[in-house]
Amino acid sequence: MNRKGRTSLPSKYVLMGLTLVCVMLLFASYATGYSGEPVRSISNYIFVPMQKGLDYVGDIISINSNDTKTKEQLIAENEQLQKKIDELSSQITTTRLEQSELDTLQELYELDKQYSSYKKTGARVIGRGSNNWFDTFTINKGSSSGIKKGMNVIAGSGLVGIVTDVGKNHAVVRSIIDDTNNVSGMVLSTDDNCIVSGSLKYMTSSNMITFSGLEDKNNKVSVGDSIVTSNISNQYLPGLLIGYVSEISNDTNKLTKSGKLTPVADFKHLQDVLVILDMKETGK
Repeated sequence: MNRKGRTSLPSKYVLMGLTLVCVMLLFASYATGYSGEPVRSISNYIFVPMQKGLDYVGDIISINSNDTKTKEQLIAENEQLQKKIDELSSQITTTRLEQSELDTLQELYELDKQYSSYKKTGARVIGRGSNNWFDTFTINKGSSSGIKKGMNVIAGSGLVGIVTDVGKNHAVVRSIIDDTNNVSGMVLSTDDNCIVSGSLKYMTSSNMITFSGLEDKNNKVSVGDSIVTSNISNQYLPGLLIGYVSEISNDTNKLTKSGKLTPVADFKHLQDVLVILDMKETGK
């Protein structure tokens, strides 16, 4: 037989009813002063799990909120640190550039004192030839600054080259390492003359250029001796340091010697030079 009239209440209504009963019992307990164990047990059965659930949800929300705040703070701090690193990197680069310029100016100052008898003007290198060497280059001063064709140019510790072309605000310099350049030189310790010739081939392979026609009859010239511009040159002022003897050997004629010398100027990193405004009386 089927049972009739049997109904079922949804669980939510049951929960609401139990909650209402507990509230009424609690109210009655507080009103009468009765705090019996049954009321406490029912209250704990219903409200304690609810309280734990609410606390758990609250903790999760709090943790997630704290985590989000921490991540935002870390991102902000990272951005600040990166900005500081960029600023410090920029300062280091600027300091290195300033130090490099200071070193160059110090060299030019010492060079100016070394050749104090000559009138000079400083110039900045603004261009060079198509290769890695400053065999020819352009400076930022020209005829408006008193620059003339044939003037000698120095840098580092000595001779760099000679002015070959002049514009109003620029000039072209052909350096002593250029293949077409020849300089009348002299060994400073013996006064023996020679011809110093440019050579990009030897500059590339060994950072040296060549000299030839040296009459060293007493065999006094040796590696390390200084070679300067000779007083018999019709283009270069006398006494300008060109470089130091690196190799020397006898020519096949048994009368002269040839060899290689290391220039005193750095022909890969020229930045600033001094142009000697004085010219030889016989030079053009």
